Amino acid sequence: MESFFPFAETTEGVTIRVAVTFLPEQSDIDGKRWFWAYHIRIENHRDTPVQLLTRHWRINDERGGLQMVDGEGVIGEQPIIQPGKSHDYVSGCPLNTPSGSMEGHFVMVGSAPPAFEVRIPHFPLTEPTVGQ
Repeated sequence: MESFFPFAETTEGVTIRVAVTFLPEQSDIDGKRWFWAYHIRIENHRDTPVQLLTRHWRINDERGGLQMVDGEGVIGEQPIIQPGKSHDYVSGCPLNTPSGSMEGHFVMVGSAPPAFEVRIPHFPLTEPTVGQ
């Protein structure tokens, strides 16, 4: 699992795993646009269901630019994840530099209030040719 999802963090019994892939076919290097896909797996290790309510992303580029992204759910869904189950989704991130990073958190609720934050681990966005 760790080889496919090299970035992981657990908060309050919920594990977030991340795999990231540079997509050269969706990037335009001459136009200063680099694009990555990231695969998120949310695992519920609690005894009760959890529901993802909102997301918060901090996206950094290599020049120190910061973009904050907040919204309801993920890719239009607010999934309920049963105990011992997981939810996967794939999304993407463009940057105007060949490298950067992402991190953030999901706000979730269990079987009873209050809602809680589940940390999304920091992960790099790096064009494979950078540094080689």
